[in-house]
Amino acid sequence: MKKWITYLIVALMSVTIVGCNNQEETNGITENNTTTEHISLNETDSIEHTPIFTLEDYPKADASLAIHPLMDSLAADFIGIDEIELEFEYTTTRSSEVHRNLIDGKVDVIFAAEISPEDKAYAKEQGVELNIIPATASGFVFIVNKDNPVDSLTFEEIQKIYTGEITNWSEVGGNDEEIIPYQRPTGSGSQTAMLSLVMKDKEIMAPTTSEVQGEMGELVDAVAEYDNARNAIGYSYFYYVNTMYKRDTIKMIAVDGITPSIETIKNGEYPIYTNGFIMTRAGEDNPAVDKWVSAVLSERGSAIIEREGYVPLD
Repeated sequence: MKKWITYLIVALMSVTIVGCNNQEETNGITENNTTTEHISLNETDSIEHTPIFTLEDYPKADASLAIHPLMDSLAADFIGIDEIELEFEYTTTRSSEVHRNLIDGKVDVIFAAEISPEDKAYAKEQGVELNIIPATASGFVFIVNKDNPVDSLTFEEIQKIYTGEITNWSEVGGNDEEIIPYQRPTGSGSQTAMLSLVMKDKEIMAPTTSEVQGEMGELVDAVAEYDNARNAIGYSYFYYVNTMYKRDTIKMIAVDGITPSIETIKNGEYPIYTNGFIMTRAGEDNPAVDKWVSAVLSERGSAIIEREGYVPLD
């Protein structure tokens, strides 16, 4: 219960397949483009879920906030113990810190949102090449107050809201109220996804800010948190909203007429789609990491992913 309280109080990926050749340098980091030959697990293990690790030889891992519950479920299954026996600690701030923990060698493997251009550049500065492996499907969703009469927006309308071209809900079929478009801090996985998946070549407007107490006690401006006011709109990943942030005062709106759901994300109907990524440091000999990656990508791992309410890749 303590873990879930932590998950709920903390506010909350260039796609490549791992390989050993055909490398391509993009945005300050070399990424691999061919499929790796993972260590295959015994099929009986996959079916029976027999332990394949001990607590002592389990790789040191980190994850984006929305993936914390899945990481514990994977660990419990792979080790063969109850989740309550796990004492793993994961980063509870921005995904950027998760990526840098891997780049800096503080952890062996991460399961995270898309890496930002800034963190790719940081990896290149440190001389670190990353293997980036898509492992889950993830819808990127928009939320509003449940009493907002707007149930659907087009992709173009969302872009225009966040460029500042559309400023009133009445312009998209809602009430005559100013739209308050909340954003996420730079470096967070959801902000990286917003810029790459939604805004693309459009310039996002300056975010709403609020004064908060800084480290030295002074008041500083920070990106304001989504407050679910009647005229607010925000965004995140489907799993986070549907499970970790689930409440009866918000609703996820349809995009281009398609409501986000496990089914519409899995079958590709929902139009704003990304991945959850496994990432490792390339060129390192770490059999435990290789075995862990193989296990997550196996039939066994996919079953755990789906059981926990995430969307596995086919």
